[in-house]
Amino acid sequence: MKSKQFIRTTLLLLVLLANVSCDQLSKKMVRQSVSYYENIELIHPYVTLTKVENSGAFLSLGHALPDFVRIALLTILPSLTLIFAVIYLLKKINLSAKTSIAIAFITGGGIGNLYDRIVYGSVTDFLHIDFVIFQTGVFNLADVSIMVGMFILIFGMMEKKELINQQEE
Repeated sequence: MKSKQFIRTTLLLLVLLANVSCDQLSKKMVRQSVSYYENIELIHPYVTLTKVENSGAFLSLGHALPDFVRIALLTILPSLTLIFAVIYLLKKINLSAKTSIAIAFITGGGIGNLYDRIVYGSVTDFLHIDFVIFQTGVFNLADVSIMVGMFILIFGMMEKKELINQQEE
């Protein structure tokens, strides 16, 4: 039983670290190779690479807050939440594989953005997608990790609810 727990913990930490590593490597490449607000078309005209620094949260929300409020809301609170998430992920052994992987993705993305905020004072964003009928804001791979984790979590919950409904019939 201990070896099964060790393998689970190791795999979840690898997923988490892979998310943080991909995010940080991509941001490092962008910081070194792309000028601020430079537009590089990756898939014309739908996917664009452009470097911006985001001192706020999602879509720059909170960037104009006073420093002590911004630090509390965007650094201290997320740090505590991410510590709790990692502990929960590693201690709660009866979570489904989907839920565990989802939490690892979300936490990995959160750690990637939090690292930027602590080390650089802002988060480096660089991807923009034009879906023709709507466009995204500029985002990074940590944001992608968080969204992938959320989709896995939501679809896992929907599947579970569907199974429960089928069993009740």
